[in-house]
Amino acid sequence: DREVFRREWTKMLYCYIVIFIILQLNNRHASRTLLSMRILGIDPGFATIGLGLIETQKNSMKVIDWCTITTKPGLPFASRLAELAKDLQSYIDEHKPDLAVVEKIFFSNNQQTAIGVAHGRGVVLSLLGQHNIEVLEPTPNELKLAIAGDGRADKKQVQAMVMRHLKLTELPQPDDAADALGLALFGAFQHKWS
Repeated sequence: DREVFRREWTKMLYCYIVIFIILQLNNRHASRTLLSMRILGIDPGFATIGLGLIETQKNSMKVIDWCTITTKPGLPFASRLAELAKDLQSYIDEHKPDLAVVEKIFFSNNQQTAIGVAHGRGVVLSLLGQHNIEVLEPTPNELKLAIAGDGRADKKQVQAMVMRHLKLTELPQPDDAADALGLALFGAFQHKWS
């Protein structure tokens, strides 16, 4: 009876180990987020795109990087979008974000600019989808509410709160990169609250 018990116990233990390994392989992304999470904020556009990358670990956040991707004004529009896609692809491959936050666009005045930005935003969302990166898409008011506590806060108030939350001594430049860090911060807050 002891030998039968030991064999059955061993089989059961092997089954649990196999199940555990399968779950770990299927949930690599989920298991990483328990330890740390890389959040990429993207301020969309087609001439200039702001990128801000932060990493969260339990109750702390640190800035990893901020920069912009710019396209050459004289190129045909399709070439600019292709350049944007290539550069963003390289950035994603290098930094491997777990979550991306891309602001929803809202323009009331210049429809031509809005259409160009919408095309750039489409390229960004397509690349994120190809990489199976979860995407949050806050409106400008949702972003301001989460960062500054007021959906009608002005740009300076939001930037001051981004600096405070991320413990920065000076505002990242250019503004597109600073805005992208604000979007990444929004993602960190949403992840923490969910």
